[in-house]
Amino acid sequence: MDNQKRYIPGLPQPLSSVFFGTAMSPVMTDGPEAGVLLDSVLAGGVNAFDCARSYGLAENALGRWIRERGIRDQVVILSKCGDIRDGKVEVNRRVIREQLAQSLEALGTDCIDLYLLHRDDPNTPVEEFIETLNEARAKGMIRLFGVSNWTHERIAAANRYAGEKGLMGFSVSSPNFGLARQMKDLWGGGCVTLSGPENDAARKWYRENQMPLIAYSSLGRGFFSGRFKAYDYENARKVLDPYAQRGYLYEENMERLERAEKLAEKYGVTVPEIAMRYVFGSGMNVFAVVSTTSPERLQMNLRAAGQPLSAEDTAYLEGTEL
Repeated sequence: MDNQKRYIPGLPQPLSSVFFGTAMSPVMTDGPEAGVLLDSVLAGGVNAFDCARSYGLAENALGRWIRERGIRDQVVILSKCGDIRDGKVEVNRRVIREQLAQSLEALGTDCIDLYLLHRDDPNTPVEEFIETLNEARAKGMIRLFGVSNWTHERIAAANRYAGEKGLMGFSVSSPNFGLARQMKDLWGGGCVTLSGPENDAARKWYRENQMPLIAYSSLGRGFFSGRFKAYDYENARKVLDPYAQRGYLYEENMERLERAEKLAEKYGVTVPEIAMRYVFGSGMNVFAVVSTTSPERLQMNLRAAGQPLSAEDTAYLEGTEL
């Protein structure tokens, strides 16, 4: 098997190292015919798809394409549940059961391969999460389950409980991770990032445990797209949406972009390829979520999975030269 596809224990087929993200594509979220785009994604070697109940009509668009092409056994579906109401997260037994049923109907499938809690709700004990998700798995509604935007400490606590009770624990995690340091929570509700020196301990935990990590916003929501140059704040504000500006448009990330530009020139590649190679050179068991309508960009991201950066280059990009 090439290093662009890997297994997650518990899933029947290998996954591409890149997930196609449906959150930022109007073709997906607005619900029009997405078949041409998704055909090119699959043909390009990407067989894993990231959805959520909150991504507009993305589940409907993805499910329609899978049914029309008759390819359910060729793809891996990830979806997520959880609400944010008045700035507060709500995820509990009721939300999981209701939104899982809604996602299954929208996707037109009997079983979701990877089902994640989109946020952590501190008002819900880990016991309730683990028991509810194990019930859904026992009914054949999900294969594996995990979390998005959870701290590694909370994941460890939940999995300790699962182990004590002889239940399945969380199998995957989906935080933010990339070369762009997330300076502020983009959307609220407790977005969790592994980027930056303040998260050294979290990255160490993931390296030691090798829990599959499905990193979202790996290119900083367009910060490392190559569509503007370092310190060009005027064009950066034209390229980046308000969420990306809130989370990433800071001096430190401009410094990282300048280093990425120099490294890209050194190796004769693009800035986004350097940023993706940084992700896959982390030593963690990383898969990356990428949203793009460009088959060429998808191919670049897949190549990056097989060409991780060295420790020296990683330290240079972070400004912590060895």
